[in-house]
Amino acid sequence: MTADAMPASAGFASLDALVRPRSVAVIGASDEPARIGGRPIAYMKERGFTGELWPVNPKRATVQGLPAFASVEALPAAPDVAIIAVPAEHATAALDSLGQKGCRAVIVFSAGFAEMDEAGAEAQERLTAVARRHGIRLLGPNCLGVFNDSIRFYGTFTASFEKGWPIPGRIGVVSQSGAYGTHVFAAALDRGLGMQVCITTGNEADVALGDALGWMAQAPEVDVICAYAEGIRESERFTAALDLARRNRKPVVMMKVGRSQLGGAAAKSHTASIAGDDAVTEAVLEEFGVVRARTTEEMLDIAYVAAKRIYPARNTLGVLTVSGGAGVLISDAAEQAGVEMPPMPEAAQERLRRLVPFCAPRNPVDCTAQVTNNLPLIGQFAESVARDGGYASILSFWTQTAASRSVGPSLREQMRAVRAAYPDRLWVMSMLAPDKVRDYEADGWVCFEDPSRAVNAIAAMGAYGAAFARAGQAAPEVPLPKVTLPEATPSEAVAKALLAEAGVPAVPEHACSDSEAAVAAAERIGYPVVLKILSPDILHKSEIGGVLLDVADADQVKQGFATLLDRARQHAPAARIEGVLVAKQIKGAVEMALGVFRDPVFGPVAMVGLGGIFIEVLKDVAFRRCPFDPAEAERMIRGLRGAPLLEGARGRPKADVAALARALSALSAFAAAAGPRLAGIDVNPMLVLPEGQGCFAADAVMELEGGSH
Repeated sequence: MTADAMPASAGFASLDALVRPRSVAVIGASDEPARIGGRPIAYMKERGFTGELWPVNPKRATVQGLPAFASVEALPAAPDVAIIAVPAEHATAALDSLGQKGCRAVIVFSAGFAEMDEAGAEAQERLTAVARRHGIRLLGPNCLGVFNDSIRFYGTFTASFEKGWPIPGRIGVVSQSGAYGTHVFAAALDRGLGMQVCITTGNEADVALGDALGWMAQAPEVDVICAYAEGIRESERFTAALDLARRNRKPVVMMKVGRSQLGGAAAKSHTASIAGDDAVTEAVLEEFGVVRARTTEEMLDIAYVAAKRIYPARNTLGVLTVSGGAGVLISDAAEQAGVEMPPMPEAAQERLRRLVPFCAPRNPVDCTAQVTNNLPLIGQFAESVARDGGYASILSFWTQTAASRSVGPSLREQMRAVRAAYPDRLWVMSMLAPDKVRDYEADGWVCFEDPSRAVNAIAAMGAYGAAFARAGQAAPEVPLPKVTLPEATPSEAVAKALLAEAGVPAVPEHACSDSEAAVAAAERIGYPVVLKILSPDILHKSEIGGVLLDVADADQVKQGFATLLDRARQHAPAARIEGVLVAKQIKGAVEMALGVFRDPVFGPVAMVGLGGIFIEVLKDVAFRRCPFDPAEAERMIRGLRGAPLLEGARGRPKADVAALARALSALSAFAAAAGPRLAGIDVNPMLVLPEGQGCFAADAVMELEGGSH
């Protein structure tokens, strides 16, 4: 059974017993603290779990000094959560006994299920069926478990705690991979980050990534969520969790692996998950304001800064530096990360030049090493950047100066005073002073050695701020058209007629079954015209020479009609030929491409990109789950790298982006209304005329599930 088979009404709070239990049973409890069935008991004893801890082992009277119970039936009560640490062949029976006892949450450490082979997948189906019958929330199987140090609960067998216990803090970790989830915890521990809650989901027979994210999104123990995913197996709870996190102003930073074909195959073999289309996942994460980390280091950088809980809705960066070179490096990083660095006001620049004539006060504000000869200048420059520049985020580059005996104490005092006067700003310092980091952090700073890493983290805070601001806005209603799909895959003409009815305009055209009708159509439309072979079985007409341009008169129409029929018979003798499509030839337009495909996880997804052959060569495209309104469609369009082509590049007139956005939104609504029989739509090219003149679909392919070509 997949995760989506569990009731959608199973709310995130249903994981409370799993993550905040008051009583814990360990099935397969071991007296050896280093064994899988022994580690949870040893950890909870050492950390002082305040609830009840009940080892179940029929062969021992005690386990690690605790009274042991011979069976689940012998337990004094139904535990809030039970840990199953027995071989896979005994796990289902243990789960059934727990269900009969009244247990409502179970963690299954046991491996040997769907991650192995078809027989393992069938065993997992049986396990999940038992959980569902008893109403049990099941974590795993094949998972490393969960820990919540705020209540000293350790339902896990990771060895990570041999290097240290969690530091107090409000960062949570959700991971499909147990080993990697605890790796993130251990890396955070090395950096001194407080990460007290970790949930690893394993095979996700029931509790999936979305459930764990949703629990953290509403849990008071957690302010910042780090997530590691190999593949999204369910969409409804996943997107609901991301929406809840956004509404609760809880940033989510995610490592989603499986970008490459090789990586996707590795992810599937590891946890029997579906890697899916990475571009679609990227679009969904962006939709909900999730920042995607490329490395563990970047994830922890972002979580570290996010823990300050300062998320500028309009992020601007002011830079104060003693190094012109560092200022250039930071400016480059900011441009790449999309962070604005507006210049200081002219009057403020002039005041700073009076203080240090050879400073560079524009932004970055390079106060130069001269300030070390006149230490009060440090505070004056910092005050001006904050007060006059008005930047939401301020990055100071002090390199080793922050730790020097001669300058460090005064620098820290002055910077602390300025930071305290502007507590709403995000204050970041780049310095080489490892023994002073904790002092500066105590003053409210976040500290980095590498300024480029600092800029990336600052950019993430702006992305969160913008997403949180959008969360407060009511989602626009997108009316869905009434759609009746044909029984079989339609021809181009029928596809365009269906789309035009839904609000995706098509080029003026006529379907013609003979050359005389084609001439008459061309006369009505006006020359020049385009002739195209019309067949539901020939989807890529240009590949067989099935499109003729610049057809200028009646004789050319007759000759072209015969040519197209000949080419169709030659290259596709079995194809059904309905005739020839005669269409108006539009010139002076920008060629775009619109499309829809059905993602196996997230359903219908719309696409926009540069048209013609460029969509395949440049892959400059944007994706969005359907449906969405014209404003969101325009945001997608203007986010393309090729958007300047629509905005009047090299003297061209501005294209009708508003009309294109309306068509893209209408296409998304059509796809959402069409249902699962719609496999995909390609509108390429979509010809976008100058402003006020609209856009027109010049070609369209609509593919249906089960439809014959």
